[in-house]
Amino acid sequence: MAFPSIDPGGAALAALRRAGLRVTGPRRAVLAWLAGHPHSTVDSIGAGVRPYLGSVSTQGLYDVLAVCTKAGLLRKIELPGHPARFERRAGDNHHHLVCRRCGRTEDVDCLSGARPCLTPGDTHGFRLEEAEVVFWGRCPGCAENHHEEGP
Repeated sequence: MAFPSIDPGGAALAALRRAGLRVTGPRRAVLAWLAGHPHSTVDSIGAGVRPYLGSVSTQGLYDVLAVCTKAGLLRKIELPGHPARFERRAGDNHHHLVCRRCGRTEDVDCLSGARPCLTPGDTHGFRLEEAEVVFWGRCPGCAENHHEEGP
């Protein structure tokens, strides 16, 4: 199955092969689409890939996302009060900025670089591997309109 307009150069195809995963149309389409649409929900991923696949069930999308997340090709972002979001940027040390009003989500690199980039005062014996930080606020568009809409 060819995806010339969604997977130029076959980057998603190559990523699936490197991960040792079977190459399927839905997996390739989801990875390719997420490359240009980070922080997407299952609903937006479905709307984005269905024009290329014809049809794919929501359960099928969840299956693709689970397999690709487990293989390290995707990162699942679970924020309180928001649906899960997925991105291709996985395995590095970055955090997220989230708008409280509209949910816009942006990547922000960790300043110290090494994992974990933050260390608690007491690890309680845990061997730390990663720190996940979410910065909450208002994006420029929502901050600009704040005076009109209230808190």
